[in-house]
Amino acid sequence: MTVRVLVVDDQEIVRTALRLVIDRREGLSVVGEAADGEQAVARAEALRPDVVLMDVRMPGTTGVEATRRIVQDWPGPGPVPRVLMLTTFDLDEYVHAALRAGAVGFLLKNSRPDQLAEAIRAAADGESVLAPSVTRRLIDTVTALPPALLSHAPAPAPEAGALTEREIQVLVLVARGLSNARIAADLGLSEATVKSRINRILTRLGLENRVQAALFAHRAGLAADTADGRPPRPSHGSDRSARPSSTATGPTHSPSGDGGERPARS
Repeated sequence: MTVRVLVVDDQEIVRTALRLVIDRREGLSVVGEAADGEQAVARAEALRPDVVLMDVRMPGTTGVEATRRIVQDWPGPGPVPRVLMLTTFDLDEYVHAALRAGAVGFLLKNSRPDQLAEAIRAAADGESVLAPSVTRRLIDTVTALPPALLSHAPAPAPEAGALTEREIQVLVLVARGLSNARIAADLGLSEATVKSRINRILTRLGLENRVQAALFAHRAGLAADTADGRPPRPSHGSDRSARPSSTATGPTHSPSGDGGERPARS
């Protein structure tokens, strides 16, 4: 099935470039464009795209406000489009506002074309998508809050001992902001297996998404740097339950080998 995409950006040259990139990818098709937030809301309702690729900063109605109106005021019929924010900025206020408005993900405009295509497909499949730098900024923001501000936070999730060694390895790489594809490559697994393990991790720890999982890993001390920057390797019987102290850990930052960032998916 072809994923139908609405491209929203106030610069025509950017819209044209995005259309060229998207239309060249198998299974993706741009069904319309919008130059501002008002047009985005109207064309989303008229065209019913699967994914809206939304710029954050535009004159008039911003991308964040347009996202809120599309997601929260969707008139139906049909499913609400998945809104994926695309911007040159990764400033905290835009990230937080976009996610609160209902966006399913946040990418930077310096993402590689294949990364953009991967993110659009992931969003259409119902997955959350965050650039690694965005994941790290969210983690840094939350972990820097004074304890008093976290007093009303949900009860702590179960200890990492509820996870198998392999699941802890996956969790460490999630905390580093790696995509499912990168995790699969690093651990020698299929993407389907990685996605299944992430879903199992979320269920076992009582978490809702990979950002919460990354926060859990940092708070549990599972995401500290290792000397060689490599993910922990499985020991014999790696699917047995393990305590946090029995595993190696991976670094919190890992750029992709091709010079760009792989978006994180769940």
